[in-house]
Amino acid sequence: QVQLVQSGGGLVQAGGSLKLPCAASGRTSSNSAVGWFRQGPGKGREFVGAIDWSGGSTYYGDSVKGRFTISRDNAKNTVYLQMNSLKPEDTAVYFCAARTMYYTRNPDLYDYWGQGTQVTVSS
Repeated sequence: QVQLVQSGGGLVQAGGSLKLPCAASGRTSSNSAVGWFRQGPGKGREFVGAIDWSGGSTYYGDSVKGRFTISRDNAKNTVYLQMNSLKPEDTAVYFCAARTMYYTRNPDLYDYWGQGTQVTVSS
C-alpha cells in the first residue's frame, strides 16, 4: 500500500504562483510514477503532468506546459507541483496519484490517490 498526503493549495490571484506537495509513504518503489490531475466544477479529471520516480522524466498536459513544473525530493519521498502564471481556468481540485508502472495520462490506471486540494485563481 502507498499513502499520498497532499497539502498546500488555496486562493491566489491570476498571474500568481503556488506549490503543491504530495508526500508518499508505505511501499513506494523506484519504478513508480506520480501523476497530477485536476478536476474543475462539473468536469472530469484532467491530466496535468507526471514524473517517473526513478529517472525523473516529466510529462505535461498541453494546458499547463511551460507554466507548471513537477519535481521530486527523494530524501523526503515527496513530489511537488510548482504552478506559475496561474489563470482563472486553473481553478480546480488538484490530486496526486501513484502507480507502480510507467506513467500514463489515464487517471483510471493509477492505484493510489491523495485526498485532493483546492486551488482557486481569482481574476
